[in-house]
Amino acid sequence: MSRKAFVIGVGMTKFEKPGSKEWDYPDMGREAGERALADAGLKIDDIEQAAVGYCAGDSTCGQRAFYELGTTGVPIYNVNNNCSTGSTALFMAKQFVEGGLSECTMAMGFEKMEKGSLGVKYTDRTMPMDKHFKVMVEERGFEPKAPAAPQMFGNAGIEHMERYGTTAEQFAKIAYKNHKHSVNNPYSQFRDEYTLEQILDAPTIYGPLTKLQCCPTSDGGGAAIIASEDFVRSHGLEDQAVEILGQHMSTDFASTFDEKSMIKMVGSDVTKAAAQKVYEQAGFGPENVDVVELHDCFSCNEMITYEALDLCAEGKGGAFVDAGAQTYGGQVVVNPSGGLISKGHPLGATGLAQCAELCWQLRGEADARQVDGAKIALQHNLGLGGAAVVTMYRKMQ
Repeated sequence: MSRKAFVIGVGMTKFEKPGSKEWDYPDMGREAGERALADAGLKIDDIEQAAVGYCAGDSTCGQRAFYELGTTGVPIYNVNNNCSTGSTALFMAKQFVEGGLSECTMAMGFEKMEKGSLGVKYTDRTMPMDKHFKVMVEERGFEPKAPAAPQMFGNAGIEHMERYGTTAEQFAKIAYKNHKHSVNNPYSQFRDEYTLEQILDAPTIYGPLTKLQCCPTSDGGGAAIIASEDFVRSHGLEDQAVEILGQHMSTDFASTFDEKSMIKMVGSDVTKAAAQKVYEQAGFGPENVDVVELHDCFSCNEMITYEALDLCAEGKGGAFVDAGAQTYGGQVVVNPSGGLISKGHPLGATGLAQCAELCWQLRGEADARQVDGAKIALQHNLGLGGAAVVTMYRKMQ
């Protein structure tokens, strides 16, 4: 039988526009890692294994960043799983503890990104998302003047509009909410509030997506420390420990490609499968969730994810938005941090920043963005190519 695993310390940097600050990825890792250690009241010698995630960089950047905290000789695993890299590192660190291999581990993630939209780095080999791209091109074509990622998620939004009558305004309302939430987050790359009209009138990127509905490229880091129940109790950390009630990673199914659906191609079935596993593991369902950090790389994906996580019924995402069910005073608060759209999206750090936000929420330490009475938290982190990691948390009982 697997052991319980607890998050006992979290830390992150402020997310920054690439090139706006004079720092490098070791600085990002150090700042996030030091904050997580200080949060837990631990020293680097307490960490027995580390999983370190990043997408852009040479081999063993994980070691170089972790060495900023100390060169202790422990195993360090470099993780790259596209936009779900940070939560994949967290999943690994949790399994080391859960499986009895370690008592205390660290997950770290960072990204030093280039300005502008993501592109293909290696053109002399098979593109890892060629199967996904093929679905889009065959079903919707390709617009050479628009970046690929907004096309993929924008086309999923168009499909949602065609199937369910969803409107461009409903997608824009999601971005309105997330920008509004970010005003209260000192870690957020952007903290500007916009009117719905400003979001709708921003330059169009693709389909229903305007610029203010797309996440930016970002620099930043995040870290979380995971420990066993024995470690928590022996170090007197019960008051701040957050239990990982359930966690699962799913990768693509045949339906991702065979059903010729853009919604499925960008990961709805992957998310749905991971979420169902987590609900089974935790013994709690979506109706029990108080606060969610989910992967809103684009507003279209946030709406699709409401449905994949069963926060609302399939096709009812637009009505869910119109009812204000996903913000303060509604059914559940989604992306109180501002989400990727406003907080930013340094690929390797995003999943760990989500973890940090939810731990602060459950510990009652989220200041002006605190969700009243938050007891159960849900995290969703998605990487095309593909992998979705879903996690449920509760403060230690």
